[in-house]
Amino acid sequence: MKKFISLLSLALTLFVLAACSTNTSTSDQWKSIEKSGTLKVATSGTLYPQSYHDDDNKLTGYDVEIIKEIAKRLDLKVDFTEMGVDGMLSALDSGQVDVAGYSIEKDSKNAKKFLYTEAHKYSFGSMIVRQSDDSGIKSLDDLKGKKAAGASTTSYMKVAKKYGAELVIYDNVTNDVYLQDVANGRTDVILNDFYLQSMATKALPDIKVKVLEGVYYNPSQANFAIKLGNTTLQTKMNEALEAMKKDGTLTKLSEKFFAGQDVSKEKDYDFQKIDVSDVVIE
Repeated sequence: MKKFISLLSLALTLFVLAACSTNTSTSDQWKSIEKSGTLKVATSGTLYPQSYHDDDNKLTGYDVEIIKEIAKRLDLKVDFTEMGVDGMLSALDSGQVDVAGYSIEKDSKNAKKFLYTEAHKYSFGSMIVRQSDDSGIKSLDDLKGKKAAGASTTSYMKVAKKYGAELVIYDNVTNDVYLQDVANGRTDVILNDFYLQSMATKALPDIKVKVLEGVYYNPSQANFAIKLGNTTLQTKMNEALEAMKKDGTLTKLSEKFFAGQDVSKEKDYDFQKIDVSDVVIE
């Protein structure tokens, strides 16, 4: 009888612990954030012009300044942690950060695992290739057998894999490393966001690479990722973003960091949509 009671007690204890664990993992953390007065944010620090260090080694960029402005409107300070995109979602899950500069695609598997804000940037995919020979690429089909550089978890690398490219995985490296490796032949191509790639090549004109003209795909939206269950923070960030759109703050920040271009407004891009939901990168 005692053994039965002990086992029953153990079972109840495990059930309660499991329930608490589940509630903790998906609970709304806004009160904790508000009490601490600090919003913990993961950002790359190497992605020009969205998150990078300026000449004075100050962390800045389109995404960084948007987060700073949102925090200001929510009466919070910001604590940035710089990391590669591959670790951002794990950092969200563990509670290391509250927000990540990781864009969640609405039709991806991560859309059910995380919350995300409204879009603050609209763009589409492009490719960086060598200036001398376009890295032998004239279309997406020409990616077969080419060495594509990028972070392992991005949708861009999934596109590269789908078309038969050999993936060369990088951690949180700066643009010049990526571009130089294409120029010297260590890799052949970088698939990524058009505006980011355009700005990177203009900022580093001595590296003999370019954005491949006319080969565009996958219209995209950039947002911020939030831990599942943290709906109050999601709502408050969305309200701040909407206010920033209406009062022109997003447009001003975009024009500042994207050389006069307003990436904060949605455009009707008629480019090929490539489904990578079945692509797995191990």
